[in-house]
Amino acid sequence: MKKNASQNSNGMEQVFEQCAQQQDYAQQLITDLIAEIRPAKPDQTELAIKAIQALCYLLTTDPQKAQLLRETVLQLLSESKPITLFLISRHSVFTGFFSEMRRRLSHKLLPDAINRDYLIDLFSLFFTKTSDEQWVTAVPDEVWAQLIQAMRFDLADKTLTDTCQQNLFSASQVLSYRIAALGLEPELLRNYPELEQHSSPFVIQQSELAQVFKEQADLTYQAGEIDIKHILVMLDQCKAIIAKIRRNSAQTGTSINLTQLLQRMLQQVSRLEELLNILHHFQHGQSADIEIVRLFKALVYSECHKNDLHEHWRENMELMAVRVTENASRTGEHYITENRSEYYALMRSAMGAGVIIAIMAMLKLIFAKQHLAPLTEAIVFSLNYGLGFILIHILHFTVATKQPAMTAAAIAATIDNASDTKSKEMDNLVAMIANTMRSQLVAILGNVVIVIPMAIFLAWAILQYSGQHFVTPDKAHQLLAIIDPVYSGSLIYAAVAGVCLFLSGLIAGYHDNLAVYNKIPQRLRAVKWLQKLLGIPRLERVANYIENNLGALAGNFYFGCLLGGMSGLGILLGLPIDIRHITFSSAFVGFASFSLDFMLSWQAAAYAALGLALIGFINLAVSFGLALYVAMKSRKVRFNQWRSLIMSLATRLNQHPGEFILPPKKIKNPENPVE
Repeated sequence: MKKNASQNSNGMEQVFEQCAQQQDYAQQLITDLIAEIRPAKPDQTELAIKAIQALCYLLTTDPQKAQLLRETVLQLLSESKPITLFLISRHSVFTGFFSEMRRRLSHKLLPDAINRDYLIDLFSLFFTKTSDEQWVTAVPDEVWAQLIQAMRFDLADKTLTDTCQQNLFSASQVLSYRIAALGLEPELLRNYPELEQHSSPFVIQQSELAQVFKEQADLTYQAGEIDIKHILVMLDQCKAIIAKIRRNSAQTGTSINLTQLLQRMLQQVSRLEELLNILHHFQHGQSADIEIVRLFKALVYSECHKNDLHEHWRENMELMAVRVTENASRTGEHYITENRSEYYALMRSAMGAGVIIAIMAMLKLIFAKQHLAPLTEAIVFSLNYGLGFILIHILHFTVATKQPAMTAAAIAATIDNASDTKSKEMDNLVAMIANTMRSQLVAILGNVVIVIPMAIFLAWAILQYSGQHFVTPDKAHQLLAIIDPVYSGSLIYAAVAGVCLFLSGLIAGYHDNLAVYNKIPQRLRAVKWLQKLLGIPRLERVANYIENNLGALAGNFYFGCLLGGMSGLGILLGLPIDIRHITFSSAFVGFASFSLDFMLSWQAAAYAALGLALIGFINLAVSFGLALYVAMKSRKVRFNQWRSLIMSLATRLNQHPGEFILPPKKIKNPENPVE
């Protein structure tokens, strides 16, 4: 039920009257007032604003109530051990990623015990709902500032206000020590060795703040004389170093520990800045209402999300995903053709992959005839696929469905640039999509036009050698039935294969990051027995190859393992889990067609072609959609120009439809229009 202003006012008057009759009323007064302000639904911000304005009116017209609330707030801030509340910058500051995950999960199941001597625990009693953060944040800062002004803290007892300021000083000092300690972490020094060669701002800010505390303790300063601007400059330098390390991690790699460390440091630096800004305003006799409101909102957000597993995972994984997707982006650029020479080269590489995939499909059918135990069969299938895909990569061939997981990151980078709605960047994005679509089409064409004839040739060779068909007619009908788009569940299994493709792209990016961060090539070069076995020149070539191809090798191998193990996983779990991949399904159609002596009606052939086309579309759509989603989330891209993009694509398709199928003979150079 919605509350009007008079109901809010009456309810708040009753709260003040009830609390005035109690001795220990501080906690109950704040709890009841927040309950009166809290709207029935967190998105009803207007109701919360009206309730706060009603409270402001009540405090302004009744100085006794203003005094009661003012003394309550100051009492809590001075006597209820508030330092811990100010210190917590997004919860546990010294726990690792997995430790914090375990803590949040355990506290979701079994909440914390409340110690009423600590303000941080009382905060959980004031804001009892996880949705409180939504309406508290939605209320404008100016409305909360009006409430602070209505309490008239300028009339407060100086002893209480001095104690509150001292608590802020103490919290700032502890935060400063923690920042200095984290600035000396080996993980940080490893990624930014300049901190050891020059004066570290992480250490300097602590010494500067310690000098301020010493002057305060010695009472050698007059009000307004302490200047914390130099400390704020040092904190800005700390944030600049953190940002630089994050940027450099694109070349040096990253880890969960480093990601967690940088995030923790940035949170603590930001919290220290907030506290120092408030103290600076206090000491210079300035109003700090807006700064206090922002700190209050941050504390409420922290309380409401202290056990939020999704937020903890998202914050850490976004930074990790940036590195992974950027590595995949660099790989994906090689899958996008811009001219006809690259276009035909991609087709040739796809045709080469079709030859190997036909052999892999033949081996898969041979292994299936052995009727091995489910686990053994899954291992054999996985090795067949995994080693086959590695061979395809080593020979510089291309599997069409591997493209989306790689090219999505490259497109996300272009979307990021086009988010500012500049027409030039939008044109670049449209061109990138056109290039990707025609590259994908020619890669699929190269795979399919070779894999089917190659499968037929292998079936013919086996028939000539053994005198028997490679697959029986019954098996041939079964191979055609499993690609039926209506009755076989092939489209669902194609989506499963698309997820495997997406995961293989992440795995490739992860291992590229791993090679750079752990300096695997440099460590390989230093292995003595490898130097003796291979010789230094050959070992150098091996190390360079690993540096440039570890991610691709790992992604291809694990992609094969995912494809080969899905049917075994389905048997293990008793679930109908399988995969359908367009190139392997095309090879099976080739084997089946030869076994049936090509005695297929045109309707059956067209239906099989439709099944293959739908399987290929689902493979590509699922893998590309997931990869593009992760790439955009990792970059925090909020692209709001979808309508403009669709219109630009439609215009380009109408004016130059050939660009989506075949690249132009020459690429126009904007700097040289004559070319």
